Amino acid sequence: MTDPSGSVPSIATNANPVFEQSGQVSITRPIRRSTATVVLASLGFVVLSIVILLVAWYLLVVLGPMALLVALLLATVPLVGVLLFIRWIDRWEPEPRGALLFALLWGAGASVLIALIFSGVTQHYEALAGLAGSGVATFFETVVQAPIIEEFAKGLGILLILWVMRRTFDGPVDGVVYAAMIAVGFAFTENLQYFGLAINKDGGLGGDVARTFLLRAILSPFAHVMFTACTGVLLGLAARRTGRLGAIGYFVLGLVPAVLLHSFWNSAEYWATDWFRYYFMVQVPLFLLAIAGITRLRRHEQRLTHARLSEYAAVGWFTGSEVNLLTTTAGRRQATRWAARHGLGRPYRRFVRDATQLAFTRERLMTGRDGIGASLDEAVILASIVEDRRGLTALPPMH
Repeated sequence: MTDPSGSVPSIATNANPVFEQSGQVSITRPIRRSTATVVLASLGFVVLSIVILLVAWYLLVVLGPMALLVALLLATVPLVGVLLFIRWIDRWEPEPRGALLFALLWGAGASVLIALIFSGVTQHYEALAGLAGSGVATFFETVVQAPIIEEFAKGLGILLILWVMRRTFDGPVDGVVYAAMIAVGFAFTENLQYFGLAINKDGGLGGDVARTFLLRAILSPFAHVMFTACTGVLLGLAARRTGRLGAIGYFVLGLVPAVLLHSFWNSAEYWATDWFRYYFMVQVPLFLLAIAGITRLRRHEQRLTHARLSEYAAVGWFTGSEVNLLTTTAGRRQATRWAARHGLGRPYRRFVRDATQLAFTRERLMTGRDGIGASLDEAVILASIVEDRRGLTALPPMH
């Protein structure tokens, strides 16, 4: 945090050359989570576990055990593909595994339960109005209700993670990662229902199952990810610019493009005379634009890491060569190969993780977010880096 004079927060200096440090840092790792955070996280997992059981029971009753089992196998295919994609996005500065698991469970359970409750309420009032099963009711449920409720439910999960994990929620890429985890969880449960209904309709694996699998697992496994990522990006910006209450405004703003894209996708069956032509001419370009945007955000993370670690290099914590190894894809790849050849893969990965966390902690300090514990985190991570170096010999120079 800047002081009243506007100066940049100081960095704990170390005059000795790196890998030969004699200075001591008084705080040791790991970074402790507050008691409130631990309690909230534990309570959240308990509640989500109950919700997952309720959703599983609902699917079992609606689909039957055999259809649900086969649907589970089919739905795993797009799930694995999207998870690998999320891993690529999250590779530079990985999010805590517990938070990622929470996001996945929120999408697969809580978001689905919220959507089911609102769907049931809507259908009840449609029946009272004599509109149940009508074209008007179907259009409203598909094009209006589903996009609004589903994106609200998924986005709410990102907002909760931001509120609880403010010390590690660093920007738009983190928002995209959490959004994608929630979205793939939601899509997985939704696919179970779609595949299961198609299996029961065919009496096995037939034409309806094949068509449903093509549309949902092959052509549109990233649809929900693309919608919800809009909310994730805005909440990522909120993490850098505002507090918990201010994030609500960013949440609402992020819902607008998420709902519009979702509604546009769902409405295609009503106006697109050739669905496949619409898909390849509209949805594929939108997806490619999303990939380009994510790639740009990841490059920004790399530049940020380089800029912040260079500040530590200026006072002796890293060499210039190390900064290049740690902040470029080619550098990390080169150092990873070197570490593997010398049996140092695990300590090197720990060193990279700590150095990257240090860069983002420094960014929080530079942007006035010391109130969420950035100064303490910086000291702890610097101590971790000193410890990391004990398990490493000198890294190779950057080619």
